[in-house]
Amino acid sequence: MKMQQIVGKNIKAFRLQRKLTQNQLAVKAKSHKAYIGFIERGERNVSLQTLTLIANALGVPPFLLLMPEVSDWIE
Repeated sequence: MKMQQIVGKNIKAFRLQRKLTQNQLAVKAKSHKAYIGFIERGERNVSLQTLTLIANALGVPPFLLLMPEVSDWIE
């Protein structure tokens, strides 16, 4: 799996765990909901700055979004 797919899968898992819509996450992360969708589907590379904004909006340390197995234990 590509790194951008791992990041996207983890972001989506944390977002769903927190019961946030893509739009709600986008507002919290100062982004656009379409961009969040692209990231979650692994269609865009995310900058470190954006990764940090998204992690802060989700209330997790940024490194968790980079770990391949994280989405497997998020429920």
